[in-house]
Amino acid sequence: MPTLTYPHWRDVPASAWRWPNFSAAEIACRGTGAIKINTEAMDKLQALRDRLSKPLIVRSAYRSPEHNRAVGGAPASKHMQGTAFDIAMANHDPAAFEAAARAIGFLGFGYYPRSGFMHIDLGPTRSWGDPFPARSVPFAPELPPVREVLSESRTLRGGGAAGAATVGAAGVEVLQDVLAETQSTIQPLVPYLDTLRWVLIVIALIGIAVTIHARLDDWKRGQR
Repeated sequence: MPTLTYPHWRDVPASAWRWPNFSAAEIACRGTGAIKINTEAMDKLQALRDRLSKPLIVRSAYRSPEHNRAVGGAPASKHMQGTAFDIAMANHDPAAFEAAARAIGFLGFGYYPRSGFMHIDLGPTRSWGDPFPARSVPFAPELPPVREVLSESRTLRGGGAAGAATVGAAGVEVLQDVLAETQSTIQPLVPYLDTLRWVLIVIALIGIAVTIHARLDDWKRGQR
């Protein structure tokens, strides 16, 4: 079981790294930066990544003895040998992930549903922890990107309504002033124009309110 050890992940030669979906930095010890590369374990990790066709988020891989003690790891943790990985389940169905990992050749499994990750290692065969609860939906569906149609934008429609109503109200006011200076036969129209001006002002205010609401809602969605 070939093993390569370097004092820091930056010391790993590019020619020695052959696992395209992982970097030395994410496999190295989180506490010291040192790295122990077990090539068999890394080959299986890459094979698991290829089989699942989805990124593997590595929470923990190699741990130096001092870092293992600091995080409360088992005294004989496989992490210190570079043959164990803690993988986040955020983008995986735990049941499908475990089945794929077993098929690849991982033998040790630790379940950490509260922390959201699964431990896998090269063995011996064993398991511990509470199994992950069954999910009605394995993970959030990946939706294809869709071009946004500006004419369907709430912000654009609200702003457009506000702008048009504001211009209309200003135009009515000008027309009202012009009619006030004309013949007395047109004078009865002036009060109706005043009412129209206020209606357009109300529409403008509603449009502004819609625009503000749309902006706030879009901002909130972006924070989730």
